[in-house]
Amino acid sequence: MNERVPTLSEVAAHAGVSLATASRALNGSARTVNPELRDRVLASAGALGYSANLQAQAVARGTSNVVALVVGDIADPYFAAIASGVVRVADERGLVVTISATGPYVGDASVERERSALTALRGQRPRAVVLASSRVVGAPTSDLPSRRVAVIGGGASEFATVDVDNRAGAAALATELQARGYRDFAIVAGPEELVTVRDRVEGFRSVASSSDVVHTEFSREGAERATAELLASDKRPECIFAVSDVMALGVMAALRKAGITPGTGIAVAGFDDIPLVADVTPALTSVALPLADIGAHALNLALSGHPEPSTPTVAAAQVRLRASTPAL
Repeated sequence: MNERVPTLSEVAAHAGVSLATASRALNGSARTVNPELRDRVLASAGALGYSANLQAQAVARGTSNVVALVVGDIADPYFAAIASGVVRVADERGLVVTISATGPYVGDASVERERSALTALRGQRPRAVVLASSRVVGAPTSDLPSRRVAVIGGGASEFATVDVDNRAGAAALATELQARGYRDFAIVAGPEELVTVRDRVEGFRSVASSSDVVHTEFSREGAERATAELLASDKRPECIFAVSDVMALGVMAALRKAGITPGTGIAVAGFDDIPLVADVTPALTSVALPLADIGAHALNLALSGHPEPSTPTVAAAQVRLRASTPAL
């Protein structure tokens, strides 16, 4: 049987104060409470096991001490690294982070999940919102709950944005790979309607324009299937560029299953430079992003209260060449 939850009225009676005083002491108010009375209320709340209603606090104050982070696939290290930066800044400011995950992108269902998450957040009155899920080209952003919003990666130009340098990073990767002697490329990419996918594919093809592009699910499994189909069609490119490191790992798995050694038989490159790719065999060439710093900066932008949508902050990318793309 569940224990009965004590009420605010009972806390007030236990402390010998009015209900209004107990409410101001526990739920926050512009009016200050005498320190002695406040201590009595807090002691009574502890003795009775009373917990303040955070939703009521948010309504009373017009905001809360919670910041909201919306990500895509929570299992993807890309989002985990961004989240670490958001949590770091929140901790420094005495705030709490709630994370909503829309899951691996599967088209309209994912867009609807994001919309539902943002609608729910509006009622929670978060102090700020960081939107890090993969944005769809042209998707509306009217569901965002307030002006204290920062968007990572573009796709919502009316809000403060940390614009990841996807195009330039992918172009720089193609340039470096060509300098190593590669000419024949295939690109294994996620759904083409995603802003991140579009930018990385277009950036790479701005240098290697003849690259074949295969669109699939934005996941390790999708990349593995797409690579298997590519090999079954008798195409053997010199190098496969996967638009994320997680997808690159799927490419490498498919190559091994086909009896092809990644890096020796066919070179492989990814994007994001998540921590584990330097430790796989062969170590994966990738484009590094300061993911934790991106998350931290996004939350600082959202909390500033004075976003400048017309001047997005750009997170620069850096090519990291490793053994998966040896010089020809």
